[in-house]
Amino acid sequence: MLVLLLLGGAGPASAHAALTATDPADGTVLRTAPRDITLTFTESVGLRDDSFRVLDPGGRRVRTGEAGHADGRSDTARVTLPERLGPGTYTVAWRVVSADSHPVSGAFTFSVGKRSATAAPVATGPVEDPLTGALHQGARYLAYLAFALLTGTAAFVVRCRPPDPAPLRALAATAWWTLLAATVALLLLRAPYEAGTGPATALDPGALAGTLTGRPGALLLVRLALLPPARLLLQRLLRPAPGPRTTALALPPAVALALTWSGADHAAAGRQVPVALACSVLHLLATAVWLGGLTALLTLLRRAPDLPAATVARFSRLALTAVTVLAVTGTYQSWRGLGSWPALTGTTYGRLLLAKLAAVAALLTAAALSRHWTNRLPAPTATRTPVPAWAATRVPPPADNPPLTPAPPPAPGTTARRALRRTVLVEAAVAAVVLALTTALTSTPPGRSETAAARAAPVAALPPASVTTMPFDVGTPGGKGTVQLTLDPGRTGDNAVQAVVFASDGGLTAVPGLRLSFTLPARDLGPIDAGLTDRGGYWSTDSVTLPLPGTWTARVTVRTSEVDQVTGTTRVRIMR
Repeated sequence: MLVLLLLGGAGPASAHAALTATDPADGTVLRTAPRDITLTFTESVGLRDDSFRVLDPGGRRVRTGEAGHADGRSDTARVTLPERLGPGTYTVAWRVVSADSHPVSGAFTFSVGKRSATAAPVATGPVEDPLTGALHQGARYLAYLAFALLTGTAAFVVRCRPPDPAPLRALAATAWWTLLAATVALLLLRAPYEAGTGPATALDPGALAGTLTGRPGALLLVRLALLPPARLLLQRLLRPAPGPRTTALALPPAVALALTWSGADHAAAGRQVPVALACSVLHLLATAVWLGGLTALLTLLRRAPDLPAATVARFSRLALTAVTVLAVTGTYQSWRGLGSWPALTGTTYGRLLLAKLAAVAALLTAAALSRHWTNRLPAPTATRTPVPAWAATRVPPPADNPPLTPAPPPAPGTTARRALRRTVLVEAAVAAVVLALTTALTSTPPGRSETAAARAAPVAALPPASVTTMPFDVGTPGGKGTVQLTLDPGRTGDNAVQAVVFASDGGLTAVPGLRLSFTLPARDLGPIDAGLTDRGGYWSTDSVTLPLPGTWTARVTVRTSEVDQVTGTTRVRIMR
């Protein structure tokens, strides 16, 4: 916990771009039509073919120019409008991709001359399709896990020098094929993930071509190109005695593979990008060396009971070095991602970071026990004493009169080896949890970004104008309840949203997951994801933009456990 003392005051936001300004501003009435629409974000963004959709008051799509950056600034998005726009209210829906490869979207309105009695909307598309999001997140986790196993196995063989690395060949092969399959899945899912569509669109040739020209897609292609030589190198390393040249060639492919993650995540955007990339690569490599090496050690302890104590001791020293690197790079990443103490408990990123720190503390406790039992292993014995010739030729005694000799004592170090296997197994199990939390952190907006977005969209100081309830039942004992939604002020534009869950007995209850999105079926607008944040007992967001009046449909997904969830809908009236 001492590393968190380095956290200072809030600074510039980093990663997960948040909208800070629109020109024209949301809800404004202009005397004359603007020549273009400009959006400004907290970070650099990538543009899509459909980054802007503009509809006129009659519901017709306005023909716009190609989307681009304003004045060469990568943190802006601009589209040119036709020379003449008639009077009335226009709706603008936008969708861009953050520099850390995650899509963000929204909508707003502006009027020319006067507001229209009815304004035509445009479908913004969801932030992500639930099935696509689940598949994408699962592939990301498998890719991280496979990379850790692959790199950790190679580091274990190079630095710990086990006498027979043959039992690790199946582990390395499984990790390589898993990484290959996960990378292909991520490449195919990239387009539907950015567009917020279902996985059925993954094989669309046009979408796939667009993926290959973008930075995340290009990095995935680089990863695929690095896998074949990495496998050849690993096969040479897993020979009984790999040469020094083979050992020296192991580091560059590992660094290059790690860059394919760091170049598409939070480190690639925001402040101090070169330093952040270097720290991210070192953090990922240290994680892989520790967690993947643990799995390799556990495999040898189970399949080679006579593993020399020297090999285990070498890994203990290697793991200590990896933990030191993790502490240094993790401190920097925590400061860069959070920026303030309130963000540690007031943002999803901060709470995930606290959970990861707790898991790492448990991992270090198990590692300390493993180190204790490593020190209890017997030292390598000297050369075995040869059996005298007279003893080899001695005639054994008769079977009916065996000599009364005591039972042989247990092999030295047997208890220590059994205890070491147990503690290493615990380490590996906790390591899987750490890796899952790391995957979640890479797809969560950093605390700086969340704080900047809240500052950019202040909550209107009006009394609550829309309170709606929705009952739910997940079909399990105690799985019934009610969700109460409060929209403040319940009018067009920015709204603060608060969601409170009540149990069947009417008392407040906390749930592990709650998602909310809004659609306006009459105008074919949405879904617009609310992006609720767990506030410790209730869920809320400081701002969600509902650009048009009418009866909106709120789609609520309540998750009561890791496997039980239910989705329902309710209607919300939004006034002008």
